[in-house]
Amino acid sequence: QEAVERSLFEQGVTPGEQETVEIARVREPFGGLPTLRAKSLALTDLFLQLVDARCAGCGLTSVTPRDHATRGSQVSLAHETGGYPMMQALIARGVIGDFRAPDILRFGFTPLYTRYVDVWDAMVHLAQVLQNGEWREARFNQRAAVT
Repeated sequence: QEAVERSLFEQGVTPGEQETVEIARVREPFGGLPTLRAKSLALTDLFLQLVDARCAGCGLTSVTPRDHATRGSQVSLAHETGGYPMMQALIARGVIGDFRAPDILRFGFTPLYTRYVDVWDAMVHLAQVLQNGEWREARFNQRAAVT
């Protein structure tokens, strides 16, 4: 442990910065931070492309920047009638995201463990929920303390 901490210090990691230490620990086995960032962008690009292709006409608007330099590892979509019941329907199907008032569906794409097939599966569920109107069911319109 001491050797690892010394090595991190020599790399410029300040003691006590847990996030920086954790990033330094995963940096090498996964190809470094540039590789993780590239996968993050590829995952969010794929999701945005699938939203454009499969959810056209469903009332969704991306509020996430398309520009890589200004995008993080998440995609936020607004829906014209509010997104809360849609997110609840997705969560019931096993798609984990969150809702931000008044109308934002937010999806995170962690590059360490999110697979491209996970993006595809989430999109299939999103398209089905929107197209079949499942989100209009009363059970999805009951507000919970946590989304």
